[in-house]
Amino acid sequence: MSDVSSLSDFLDPVDRVRLSHDEGYSDGLIGRTILANEDEIPDLDNADIVLVGCGEQRGDANSAYSLAPDVIRSQFYNLHYWHKDIRIADIGNIKCGATLHDSYAALRTVVSDLISIDKTVIILGGSHDLTLAQYDAYKSIRKIIEATTIDALIDLKTDSPLKSKNFLMEMLTGEPNFIRHYNHIAFQSYLVHPGMLETLDKLRFDCYRLGTVKEHIDEMEPVLRNSQLLSFDISALQNSAAPSNFLSPNGLNGEEACSLMRFAGMSPDMSSLGIYGYSVENDTQQLTAKQIAQMLWYFIDGRWQGKHEALLAERESFFEFNTAFAEIDTIFLQSKKTGRWWMQLPDKSYIACSYQDYIQASSNEIPERWLRAQERS
Repeated sequence: MSDVSSLSDFLDPVDRVRLSHDEGYSDGLIGRTILANEDEIPDLDNADIVLVGCGEQRGDANSAYSLAPDVIRSQFYNLHYWHKDIRIADIGNIKCGATLHDSYAALRTVVSDLISIDKTVIILGGSHDLTLAQYDAYKSIRKIIEATTIDALIDLKTDSPLKSKNFLMEMLTGEPNFIRHYNHIAFQSYLVHPGMLETLDKLRFDCYRLGTVKEHIDEMEPVLRNSQLLSFDISALQNSAAPSNFLSPNGLNGEEACSLMRFAGMSPDMSSLGIYGYSVENDTQQLTAKQIAQMLWYFIDGRWQGKHEALLAERESFFEFNTAFAEIDTIFLQSKKTGRWWMQLPDKSYIACSYQDYIQASSNEIPERWLRAQERS
């Protein structure tokens, strides 16, 4: 049995009866089958995905501890459990620390212990600055990662006193640093200072504006496949998909958000997902909580499909395409099971790519994804 009993010091258990409104869960619902910490942390040996809540939001100038994790749970538990070979556990909520940094430390400890035993962790927040604690979990075990944020804003406002508005500066530039690469998906240009994009570009980080994501959402799949950490701020969703989000009427719609979550779940390297910024008080009929619950369902759906993907070493499971661009010979692989693509780099390693990258290479053009990977090597 995985030795995670010591984590109980940081956690409050889940009240499954209260979440079901005393009605219980009928056969086939997630709430009926999930391994929940109702009085003790369950055996996680067979768990693939572990949920943990953290309602901390003092980093966003809100003194109250958010009920968001339990409201999301109440909706998620009432969805049907389709993926029976993906076991889900819920270890409860991080206790509110005496200070903001105490809550960070507790979340960091819990997440680092879980990823150290190869569990995929889903964090239900809390304000967006909890991403810093999520990243610190990797830093504490000295694991170099690729990180991706999905957010309408880019939280680099160094003149803001709020941690939720400036945490990316510490995450991306703090020393020692364990960010190999950073991606930012679905930012809204009119809400972002151009200088922020220039700064990120100088660091060879990749940013994708909302319009690009909507028009070419399949191009986000390789981005997420290469990532280990994903942070999703509810501000990325349009108000009609997430009524609790007052930032902008524009953004990702519900189906697009679910597609991105499915891409993330398919990634064999994705080991932590944080969903932040949900305001219970501003929600309408818990529609935002329902949206988040369905996003979690699609993350699990992606994990189920990714679990059935072949290893790259199993070459009989891939179509192999030899091509050359700019006098550079390379190999593209396409999975016979999922249709996903990989591209070989000069050092003979492979990175996730898309069909569009293959088309560019076949037209003797250097794919932007290949070029960026080379710049970072």
